[in-house]
Amino acid sequence: MANVKKDNGSNGGGMITGIIIVACIIVGTLVWKFIMGAESNFEPGSFNSEHPKPINTLGMVYMGGFIVPILLGMLLMVIVFSFERFFVISKAAGKANLDKFMNNVQGHIKEGRIDDAIDACDKQKGSVANAIKSALVKFQDVKKEGFNSEEAAEMIHKEIEEATTLEMPMLEKHMTILSTLVSLGTLGGLLGTVSGMIKAFGALASSGTPDQAALATGISEALINTATGIATSALAIVMYNFFNSKIDSLTYSIDEAGTSIVNTYRRLRGSLK
Repeated sequence: MANVKKDNGSNGGGMITGIIIVACIIVGTLVWKFIMGAESNFEPGSFNSEHPKPINTLGMVYMGGFIVPILLGMLLMVIVFSFERFFVISKAAGKANLDKFMNNVQGHIKEGRIDDAIDACDKQKGSVANAIKSALVKFQDVKKEGFNSEEAAEMIHKEIEEATTLEMPMLEKHMTILSTLVSLGTLGGLLGTVSGMIKAFGALASSGTPDQAALATGISEALINTATGIATSALAIVMYNFFNSKIDSLTYSIDEAGTSIVNTYRRLRGSLK
C-alpha cells in the first residue's frame, strides 16, 4: 500500500510538472503574439512583423520569429521552477534560522540533553529537523540497551543516512528541469540564430540589389534569438547552482548533526565502562 501511495504521489507530481511546462509555453506564446505583436509596437499602417517602431524593444523581440515564444516559455519555466524550489528549500530549512538551530541542537547533544534536542527539532520542523530527530529517537532507543554495543553507533549513523535519503528527493525535485533548461536555452537560441542567418543570406543571394529590409530582418531575428537563449540559459545556470549550494548546505548540516550524535553516544558509552 505504501508503494502504491508513493507511486500515485509521484505520478500526480509528474502530471503537475507537465501541466506547468505546457502552461509556460502557452503563456510565452500569448505574450509573444498579443503583447509583443501588438499594433502599438509598430509603425501605423505597417505590417507589424516588418516595421517595428524605432527603439521599441517589444516590437524588435517579436521579429525574432517562431523560436521566440518557445524561448519565452523556457524563460518562464526557469522563473516558475526557481520560485517553487526557493519555497520548498526554505521550508526544508525550517522555521528559525538554520545556523542558530544547528548550534542549539548540537549544544544539547554534546551536553547529553537529548529530550531538549528533540523538542528543538519539533519546534524547527522541516527536512533537516526531521532527519536529526530520527537519529535522536534512535539514540534514545539505543541508550535503553545500556550502551553495550559498537553496532549501536552504526545503527544511529544508518538511521540518519536513511532519513536523509528520504528527504533528498523532495529537495532535488525539478533540479533536473533547471539543468536541462541550461542546455535547451542555448540550443534554442542557436536554432533561432541559424534560422535568422538563413533568411539574411537568402536576402543577399537574391538577384539584383539585395533586399535590405529582409537582410535586416534576418540579422535582427538571429541576434534576438541569441540574446533570449543566452538570457534563459544564464538564469538557469545561476538558479541551478544557487539551489545546489543550498541543498549541499542542508545535507552538510544533517551530516554534522549525525556525527555529533554518534560521538555523544560513544562518549557516554565509554564513560560507563
